Amino acid sequence: MLKGKTVVLGVCGSIAAYKIADLVSKLKKAHADVHVIMTRNATNFINPITFETLTGHKCLVETFDRNFEFNVKHVSLAKKADLFMIAPATANIIGKMANGICDDMLTTTFMACKGIKIIVPTMNTDMYDNPILQANLDKIKEYTDCVIVEPVVGQLACGSIGKGCLPSIDFLYEKILYYFYPKDLSGVSVLITAGPTQEPLDPVRYITNHSSGKMGFAIARNAYLRGARVTVVSGPVDPNLYEWLKRDIQDMLSVTGIEVKSVKSAKEMFDTVQSEYASKKIIIMAAAVADYTPVTVAENKMKKSDDDLSIPLKRTTDILKYVGENKSDNQVLIGFSMETENLIENSKKKLEKKNADMICANSLNDKGAGFRVDTDLITLIKKDSVVELPFDTKENLASKILDEAKAILESKNESKNIIN
Repeated sequence: MLKGKTVVLGVCGSIAAYKIADLVSKLKKAHADVHVIMTRNATNFINPITFETLTGHKCLVETFDRNFEFNVKHVSLAKKADLFMIAPATANIIGKMANGICDDMLTTTFMACKGIKIIVPTMNTDMYDNPILQANLDKIKEYTDCVIVEPVVGQLACGSIGKGCLPSIDFLYEKILYYFYPKDLSGVSVLITAGPTQEPLDPVRYITNHSSGKMGFAIARNAYLRGARVTVVSGPVDPNLYEWLKRDIQDMLSVTGIEVKSVKSAKEMFDTVQSEYASKKIIIMAAAVADYTPVTVAENKMKKSDDDLSIPLKRTTDILKYVGENKSDNQVLIGFSMETENLIENSKKKLEKKNADMICANSLNDKGAGFRVDTDLITLIKKDSVVELPFDTKENLASKILDEAKAILESKNESKNIIN
């Protein structure tokens, strides 16, 4: 989505300025055309050569620098910018923006830009809480369409702990990415299950499976970027899967439009899905839910003995089947089928038994597919079609799965309108 897009980053005089090199690197790897403008004070924290090496463009600092091609640079770059983010944004630069002061390359270019504009205040807590600073932010919001990304709580360079730290680079990257995605799922509520479940045997041991949750969270991320309101019901997974949701390590999940509800057992997942599914338009069951759970859970750790151990199991509630039996006509239900044999035949049976609209089938026998990998080979099975998608990353496959979900939802809405 960033290929062919121009992103301009404004860097001010803050200790956090060095972190922006990582953001530039991520944007370049995503094929964005990145330009950096620094204030003179910012050059005391990081050398412009760093940004020039990363971007391949001259890092602009001086308004009247003659050492580049002749044009009105602050106007030409402002026109070229699809998105302009100032991070870190100091109290000084915010005060200038609020009052229309343009006395350097950064302020003049930002003022002339008509693209998406984002300001990320970063400073000492007392400075951020100062009524003058807050009034300046309010003035910017009132007179412009700038997006203000609030700083996070953390340990500041001065040693104190408070609000004023730069959000994580992953968070800022996702914030930029969000504005370039088409919002074709805007307003659509999506429920996704992800990861494994854990069925306790005793206070120490449990039964689980190899699911990592990568596919479920890939779908959640794509749905969020496309404007959906997303709820993820997740079993125990590596928190790095949703690190991009956090503004910093200590922060609560803070992306507007997505919520993660953590569960452990199949029963907890069922109870949560049962309370959530009725209000959602698209429901995607990507979790690997245990089919069986111990009949009883030992209160204390089970001790080894010379005898073989036998553990009675009972069936868990079939979540996909429950939703399929109770969903409304204008809800889309998509399930997953992991097989080791008879992939298409078994998945077609699952589609019918669970009353799903589509099954995403994959096989553990395919190299690079299945659990704990970043790629997959998926076949989309519907009542009237079987389509094998090309081998791809789970991120790209997530987009294609949501394309199908959107098409099914639109078809149902059209049918409903015709009947009405």
